[in-house]
Amino acid sequence: MNLDFNTPSFEVIRNEKKCINCRVCEQQCSNKVHSYDMKKKVFNANDVKCVNCHRCVVLCPAKALVIKKYPLEFRENANWTDGAIKEIYKQSQTGGILLSSMGNPKSFPIYWDRILLNASQVTNPSIDPLREPMETKVMIGRKPEKLEFNAKGKLITKMPPQVELKMPIMFSAMSYGSISRNAHECLARAAEELGICYNTGEGGLNKDFYKYGKNTIVQVASGRFGVHKEYLNAGVAIEIKIGQGAKPGIGGHLPGRKVGKDVSVTRMIPIGSDAISPAPHHDIYSIEDLRQLIFSLKEVTDYKKPVFVKIAAVHNAAAIASGIVRAGADAIVIDGFRGGTGAAPTRVRDNVGIPVEFALASIDQRLREEGIRNQISLLASGSIRNSADVVKAIALGADAVCIGSAALIALGCHMCCSCSVGKCNWGIATQDVDLVKRLDTDTMYKRLVNLVSAWGHEIQEMLGGMGINAIDSLRGNRLMLRGIGLSEKELSILGIQYAGE
Repeated sequence: MNLDFNTPSFEVIRNEKKCINCRVCEQQCSNKVHSYDMKKKVFNANDVKCVNCHRCVVLCPAKALVIKKYPLEFRENANWTDGAIKEIYKQSQTGGILLSSMGNPKSFPIYWDRILLNASQVTNPSIDPLREPMETKVMIGRKPEKLEFNAKGKLITKMPPQVELKMPIMFSAMSYGSISRNAHECLARAAEELGICYNTGEGGLNKDFYKYGKNTIVQVASGRFGVHKEYLNAGVAIEIKIGQGAKPGIGGHLPGRKVGKDVSVTRMIPIGSDAISPAPHHDIYSIEDLRQLIFSLKEVTDYKKPVFVKIAAVHNAAAIASGIVRAGADAIVIDGFRGGTGAAPTRVRDNVGIPVEFALASIDQRLREEGIRNQISLLASGSIRNSADVVKAIALGADAVCIGSAALIALGCHMCCSCSVGKCNWGIATQDVDLVKRLDTDTMYKRLVNLVSAWGHEIQEMLGGMGINAIDSLRGNRLMLRGIGLSEKELSILGIQYAGE
């Protein structure tokens, strides 16, 4: 007898008086939670299969469904929580590692929420963005030590290749395979309309999307899936992925069930085969090795494209970043421990890495102290949730930010954290043809445009309130930040003062 001690995580509650037996819930649930008994004319719900994706609740025309946390509770114990007990039940039954999706859900402090913004008053008056020009454009890439002009005032200094963003926001790396073709198309179309960039992730680039090249960052990861000369030249910049915030120090894994014909062609792997990225790049074991790859990529693109390096936020990130600058990179992407993922070992996702706020501040400070901050652009990612987070990140030292989870939420993600299963009811983290169709690209890409546009307006309002009319004037300007509820050590690492000082 194989005894399963696990109980459902959620309970499906149906209001029989409201239910009209339309069977929409049954048709819409890819997890097969709902079933209709034709003889008894009643619905049954298999609570064990429910992941609380909200699809049935949202689409029920009679609003007859509610999903609640399963009411069975263990005896109260601050140490042995429900989650800890259920995880042991699961591993003792399967003998496997636990996998999770999306970002770290633990109740660690969210430092963005403990940082406040300054505002101008009398002596340094605020600026009204509705009536005065505000510059939100940023240039990502290595900057020259000085600028030289001719007698007519024309710039004669040869600028290194730059990526121009109309606002300091990009869409994070999410691979084709981990998310659907339709989700990728939404990101690409929105980036083009907004004048920003999206990132292919490590899954290569579908040929149909080469037309979005001016708004595309192509990624080179340890598995080198889909990497070839045409791909490297297809985007406006190249990103070398060394680490990821949700799983620092380990590689990636795309299950074979997500590798259909199109993903197979794009990634250059057999249909149905698992795509496993090794933890390290097997040609990078030193900063010198990294430098060789950076310049190999620059060589193959005729030195016309900047090369980014993405690292996870870890305790020695500042020293690593210093080496990356000297290796010749044009930008560093710092991914914090709350960053999302399609799948990662639960223990790694929830216990490895540090907040991006600390890593960003320490990297910016070290590069300034070494006199090399101008040689690199810094991009912050890892659960940037709103425009205030963007402004705070820039004041801590970022040139721009990358958003992933926020973008997927705009497309309809309800954070059920079941991406690795491949049954996303919203057509986002799936390769199932019928499910992918649910994500209407013509409608949904506009939601991304609306989201980022709204953030852009809010960024201008906050800049104006500080008396600043250009985003570059905020970069690393920590005088505009104050901490609340933070220790002296935390304030010291962030390089900001306490509220009231």
